[in-house]
Amino acid sequence: MVGETLRQISDGAEEWLGKKIEVLDHGFVYLVDYMGNDQAIEQAARVSYGTGTRNVNETVGLIRYLMRHQHTTPFEMVELKFHAKMPIFVARQWVRHRTASINELSGRYSILDKEFYVPSPEVITTQSQDNKQGRGQALNVNTANKIRQLLIDDATRNYGHYASMLEEDGLAKELARMDLTLNFYTQWYWKANLHNTLRFLGLRMDPHAQWEIREYANAMSTIVRDSVPIAWKAFEDYQLNAVKLTSQEVAVLTQAIGAFSLILSQESVLHLAQNAGLTNKREQQEMLEKFKKMGLIK
Repeated sequence: MVGETLRQISDGAEEWLGKKIEVLDHGFVYLVDYMGNDQAIEQAARVSYGTGTRNVNETVGLIRYLMRHQHTTPFEMVELKFHAKMPIFVARQWVRHRTASINELSGRYSILDKEFYVPSPEVITTQSQDNKQGRGQALNVNTANKIRQLLIDDATRNYGHYASMLEEDGLAKELARMDLTLNFYTQWYWKANLHNTLRFLGLRMDPHAQWEIREYANAMSTIVRDSVPIAWKAFEDYQLNAVKLTSQEVAVLTQAIGAFSLILSQESVLHLAQNAGLTNKREQQEMLEKFKKMGLIK
């Protein structure tokens, strides 16, 4: 029972344990287990304090500071383990994030199910004209349905060959699986610390990521958000919804503002910050220092 444990509990994570979120046509993702919560992040950063000696505002302030200044190791003290089922081509993108522990269903030992992904017509698109690895405009419905039928026919035929080789010829499973297409489903257990999980989500929730893997990342983000709400809000503010400017971009912005003689007072900037919800004094001071460096405050 949860009430009998001595470990740190996340109420949000507890709610998601074993609760599947369906993704695509046959896929899913759910939280298998976790270790730690928002307080575990603070505890790691303040190794000298004990449980119950801090208040919520102090926890929020510290976690936001850690995220803002990219002090990553305290976030590594939280771990999340997921069970996910996805098409093979999604798994091959996902596995590029090499900072997780993964155990995948093996076609060497198991007979794979006859389950394959067929995209819905609205996500069948042309090749992007300005992105070599992106999608463009949606195809017309007739063409999209023709492609869907080709995918269904090919996958059905190949699975038939796969099953035939296993049953009639007794071919080794590791060889028979070669005939399956990339849209067949695989599944795995995927465990990573919070820092690397957020890194994965930041990249795979991005609009430039392939739509199918974005669907998995979006589903996982709901679980992570509820599991570590303070850390997730900091992640949204400082990474997911933030914009990083290059030195050249800063120069362009500074010159553009200077051309309009738009030099702000410190008081007006702080007023605008309050309106935007930036109320933390330390964050306000850091913002003022950035603006002064760019020559935007007199």
